[in-house]
Amino acid sequence: MPAKPRLYSPEDDLAFMRSIVEGGGRPPMTLAICYLAGGLLYGLQCLFHVGQATGLIRWPDLANLAFVVGISVAFLSILTWAILKDRKAGGSNRGPVATRTLNAAFSATGMANCAVIIVFGVGAYRDQDFAIWLYYAAIVFALQAAAWYMAWTLKRKGWMLAVALGGWVTAVALGVLVREPMLYLGVCTVALFLLFALPGWILFRDARAAPKGA
Repeated sequence: MPAKPRLYSPEDDLAFMRSIVEGGGRPPMTLAICYLAGGLLYGLQCLFHVGQATGLIRWPDLANLAFVVGISVAFLSILTWAILKDRKAGGSNRGPVATRTLNAAFSATGMANCAVIIVFGVGAYRDQDFAIWLYYAAIVFALQAAAWYMAWTLKRKGWMLAVALGGWVTAVALGVLVREPMLYLGVCTVALFLLFALPGWILFRDARAAPKGA
């Protein structure tokens, strides 16, 4: 009599995913640089805007624009370097399934972030209400919180759960404070350094410390 086929449960799927992630692997350098550089550069930009709001920085309009554009140019330049470095090292496409799984999750989050920026940007321009644009940051942090929570579910690293919870709290705070410019900037500045730059540094450290081919 043939053996009865085994039915797989959701617990089996979770165990499979966990075994994939626990297989190790070098964190993708592109992801690490994206968080580290993005947190530092855009955190610096928020500090710049705090200086403007408090009157400590009084630059001509052209200089202000050049600074803001320079931040984005610097970030894109660093990100391009990281992508090329990842490809030269073999890239995440050749790494363990764990690396590819988490990289795909954060890439998907990045795609969603782009859609959010376009939607809120168009809405703010159409309605001539800058506060609408400010809501996009809250959604970005919420999406990041979801991605980090998934990472924690798979890898069970405490700092990932802390980042996920911090992102959720930040999303709610920013959504509530869009009409309070100074408080909004303060929360955003702290969150960029703690929830983007710091996790980026941890990933960057792990990416550099991991053996080649891991």
